[in-house]
Amino acid sequence: MKKIGIQARVAIAIAALIFLFTYKFPFWVIYLTAPQYPEGLTLYIYLHKLAGDIEIINGLNHYIGMAIIDEADFKEFKFLPYIIAFIAVTGLITALSGSRKWLYGWTIFLVIFSVLAVYDFWRWEYTYGHHLDPDAAIQVPGMSYQPPLIGYKQLLNFGAYSYPHGGGWFYIAGVVIACVVTILEWRRKIKSIHGKKHT
Repeated sequence: MKKIGIQARVAIAIAALIFLFTYKFPFWVIYLTAPQYPEGLTLYIYLHKLAGDIEIINGLNHYIGMAIIDEADFKEFKFLPYIIAFIAVTGLITALSGSRKWLYGWTIFLVIFSVLAVYDFWRWEYTYGHHLDPDAAIQVPGMSYQPPLIGYKQLLNFGAYSYPHGGGWFYIAGVVIACVVTILEWRRKIKSIHGKKHT
């Protein structure tokens, strides 16, 4: 029972390859709606860059004292593509080797990295929405403009939506597959141990 089953190995290989799709599609999206912008304003967050209506959003945010969204400030863009490559490669190694230890280690790394990534994104949103210019043209006492981590939030006359985009859903799918396979393989190992004790 040091090796995982063939079906588990195939599933892990699929999960590892799924992570590669995160390079092609935006990972996350923040969508803003307001009466004066009926078509909405969009900020796309990729693994390595930003896209969308950045200049318009920065122009609006200037009036309420929010910092400029500058791609250069996202240090994560420099190493995120390499981390995803590492995840994909080690996932394929896990599938090819069939090692149970590799499976556990790979899944644990995925979970820890995912939690840290969510926290890092929340920290950026908090800083972005709370650290305001005291000399801004428009000031609302007690008001902060932190976008929602996920879901919807009303910010003055803007409705802010935040949710995974294509790349984010592919990533989530990969993590879910890894966790499900790990749990099933762990249960299979436990059943095998109990079965040996009763023989």
